[in-house]
Amino acid sequence: MKRGGLLNAQLNEAISRLGHGDLVVVADCGLPQPVGVPVVDLAVVHGLPSFAGVLDALLGDLVVEGVTAAAESRGAAAGEVIEARFGAGGGGGDGGGGGLGLGLEVAHVSHEELKRLSGTARLFVRTGEATPFANVVLRCGVPF
Repeated sequence: MKRGGLLNAQLNEAISRLGHGDLVVVADCGLPQPVGVPVVDLAVVHGLPSFAGVLDALLGDLVVEGVTAAAESRGAAAGEVIEARFGAGGGGGDGGGGGLGLGLEVAHVSHEELKRLSGTARLFVRTGEATPFANVVLRCGVPF
């Protein structure tokens, strides 16, 4: 048994296969799943697991060098979660308890462009989140 970290076997396997520059989508339960992109579907019911909880778990194992979110998320609850985890402010909003502040500039594109971008991802992680625009595209980095 693992001591900690990600427990979902499918998610562990998918994360371990990622390389520098690969894209990972972490999505709410409503974002269309792109054809041909492997999906790890964690959704149980609306709200479980949460977008914030899944992001926090992933960030314990994944090196991220870039983040893209929908422009429509700015000023919304989802945008606060994203900025709290990735932005330079590191916890400007309550964001559900993250406050990692990785110091990355969050790139913003239209929601339609984010959906198109998700089709180029190596992994799509579906959460149970039911909050509008709770979606990000993460670009993998390296730990050295």
